[in-house]
Amino acid sequence: MIELAEEAARTRAAGAAAIGVGAGAPPVLEMRDVRKRFGSTQALDGVSMSLYPGEIHALLGENGAGKSTLIKIMTGVQQPDTGEMLVDGQPVRVASSQDGQRLGLAAIYQEPMIFPDLSVAENIFIGHRKRGRIVNRRRMRESAEEVLGRLGVNLDVGAPARGLTLAEQQTVEIAKAISLDVRVLIMDEPTASLSAHEVRQLFRIVATLKAAGVAVLFISHRMEEVFEISDRVTILRDGRWISTTPRGELTPSAAIRGMVGREVVELFRRNRRPPGSVRLSVKGLRREGVFSDITFDVRAGEVLGFAGLVGAHRTDVGLALFGVAPADAGTVELDGTPITVRSPQEATRLGIAYTTEDRRQLGLIFPLSITANISLPSLPRYLNAMGIVKRGAERETADRFRERLRIRAPSVDTPASSLSGGNQQKVVLSKWLETTPKVLILDEPTRGIDVGAKVEVHQLVDELAAEGMAIILISSDLPEVLAMSDRILIMREGRQMAILDHAAATQEVVLAAAMGQSGAEIAEEAGLDVAAGAAASAALDALIQGEGLAGVAAAAAPAAPTPAAPAALDRPSDGGSA
Repeated sequence: MIELAEEAARTRAAGAAAIGVGAGAPPVLEMRDVRKRFGSTQALDGVSMSLYPGEIHALLGENGAGKSTLIKIMTGVQQPDTGEMLVDGQPVRVASSQDGQRLGLAAIYQEPMIFPDLSVAENIFIGHRKRGRIVNRRRMRESAEEVLGRLGVNLDVGAPARGLTLAEQQTVEIAKAISLDVRVLIMDEPTASLSAHEVRQLFRIVATLKAAGVAVLFISHRMEEVFEISDRVTILRDGRWISTTPRGELTPSAAIRGMVGREVVELFRRNRRPPGSVRLSVKGLRREGVFSDITFDVRAGEVLGFAGLVGAHRTDVGLALFGVAPADAGTVELDGTPITVRSPQEATRLGIAYTTEDRRQLGLIFPLSITANISLPSLPRYLNAMGIVKRGAERETADRFRERLRIRAPSVDTPASSLSGGNQQKVVLSKWLETTPKVLILDEPTRGIDVGAKVEVHQLVDELAAEGMAIILISSDLPEVLAMSDRILIMREGRQMAILDHAAATQEVVLAAAMGQSGAEIAEEAGLDVAAGAAASAALDALIQGEGLAGVAAAAAPAAPTPAAPAALDRPSDGGSA
């Protein structure tokens, strides 16, 4: 531990120099030897890190590495068992989120905390404690416009927040922090729900914050974004500090190795097998004003990927097949038998399962345990003659899935709310696998989970396909679609553009079809290291394609600037409502 503390101290000094801050200047926020235990789980074990004014500092780690616990301690939501927290070089105790607010510490999360029935201006200023008993609404609207103007954003501050896109909701969250004179802004997976265009807008806002001297802690599982925007990168693993490195001295392969504690050549690679007979056949599927003329087959043991840009309405096709928002026209056959699906109950009974893109709002009931969440869609199986749940059988099933999917939790009685994102996703998968589906629709199955958990999900998909399950994979992560799919259906604005075999599908071909043209150029944004982001994306592509360390090194090597295809086509909000 002494060696780690000394290394952390050296890193603090090097960090100041790396971002152009004098060696004697104190960090705006510093964590020293922070420890936190929950029962038998050591969530943080001697973590130290520092944030400097005008720095964008990335925090990497697998789900369960301790990132969430660390930021909760920073913002006063939780208290450390031991360790020290300093602001401007002075020790502080942040006993509540209000204390953090007074110190200029704020956080925004993957799912924005917006009150939908309040106006944009009301959402921005709702956290102000000294707003008085009588609200001066004209002044509040003027102040809201001033704050948004500083971010270069134009929103109707009098409009209800309900109509905002996810990107606009996050902008309101940032505006809320700025209105409270934020000095440290923690951004936890801020791009997970954004389109590529919205990510560019967010990065411009972050660059504005950096120029104003705000320290930004940026947490993301999207490596290309980390390498594009960050100044320094800190890696946590199993609650321990592993390293803090200037961005220019780190490679994607080294970052992943630090996160997962193993060589990147061990990451998963899909095993392809000849598919069986047609399991699901869809012809001319249409929902008025949303999508039209969707036609495809999915065979037993096949993974059919769905790709498309923002507004492609891929999620809406999945919702139609599952009966959440039924189609107006078209035919669907399951194992050669025509079916009509008008509700999720009908779909489940027929053998169609759907895992939602929004596990927090729609995929899980957070107060309930792992066991209760897994058994929920199949609850009638666990009722005795008197309608009482057979707890023993229920727990036995949950334990089986916990072992098979390697769900990391103290027990199956653990509330779903206390699990990391990756383990929550495994619980969502478990609950629908328990229905023994013939067709499994996976909507953004690896959204917001770390590299290690993503590999485990990919391995599970491969195993399910090997067992003969027909799988539809809807994903905004293009390398994931390319690596995991046997065929890829490409959509654009609710229309089917093409179906490509795996061998014929490349990023360029898929993007061209998704954009309705033969090619596209990605314009570089001023002030952002797009080349570094593209190099990281290419290196990750090499990982996913199974090329190992040599492929990663080649992909990350400097090259002449060329337009780079983005690693993500669109994020979950592509027109669906799930």
